[in-house]
Amino acid sequence: MNKLKKLAIVLLTFLLVGEMAGTISGADVAKPKTKELKVDSLFADTEGTMMIKSLRKNKMYVYNLKRSKERFTPESTFKVPNALIGLEEKVVEDEYDVKRWDGIVREIEEWNRDHTLGSGMRHSVIWYYQDMARDIGARKMQKHLNRINYGNRDISGGIDTFWLDSSLRISVQEQMAFMERLVREKLPFHKQTMKTVKRMMIDDEQDSYTIHGKTGTRLSDMGLGWYVGFVETKKDIWVFATNVDSSGSVAKDITLKSLKKLRIIPKNKKRSM
Repeated sequence: MNKLKKLAIVLLTFLLVGEMAGTISGADVAKPKTKELKVDSLFADTEGTMMIKSLRKNKMYVYNLKRSKERFTPESTFKVPNALIGLEEKVVEDEYDVKRWDGIVREIEEWNRDHTLGSGMRHSVIWYYQDMARDIGARKMQKHLNRINYGNRDISGGIDTFWLDSSLRISVQEQMAFMERLVREKLPFHKQTMKTVKRMMIDDEQDSYTIHGKTGTRLSDMGLGWYVGFVETKKDIWVFATNVDSSGSVAKDITLKSLKKLRIIPKNKKRSM
């Protein structure tokens, strides 16, 4: 009987060790297989970089790997973490929380009216998110940027300007890591907060896919543009981040063409004559 017990213990130990080893090796395998994204023609008129990663197929496409490691100011892509922090700190109640227009006429007509957190995201209303950042305050803002490890975490440029051609900087690779954690709801925020922000990011919703994305443009010279987000299809979720020496609309256009080239989203159907 004692021999049987000893044998059982040895067998159980062997199985547990094997299971643990399998888990560790599984973590190693989780590193995505990286392929060069052959889209030189899309970047013919601008310098830039792009990463597109499958969360279910364990593969990633990269254009201009060197630049993907370089940090740039996030511009209006920072509205995503800003919204997360604002909701978490309850300086806004939900995506429908209204802020009244202050009457100052700004360069974009759509900004010159009252906005909600959600419409401020969709129309990239800088003043709304600047006002929210002031409500959050420097101490709490810094605490959250440290917790989510967002870029260089430097808010010394001023509580309502640090992300706009100022002190805060982030790379495409870091944007990808942040966006993946948001998709998986692994950021240090309540799940409902993350679900709300992901819903606010919906940029295009079709039968076969939904694109959640946010552009960003350095308005001082239109010399830096971003498009970051993720695509939900029926079979996969793809995270993406693009920046270019141009505008956010150019970054978005290049990203969408690349998603079509990779057949992640369908190409536009030709109209029948």
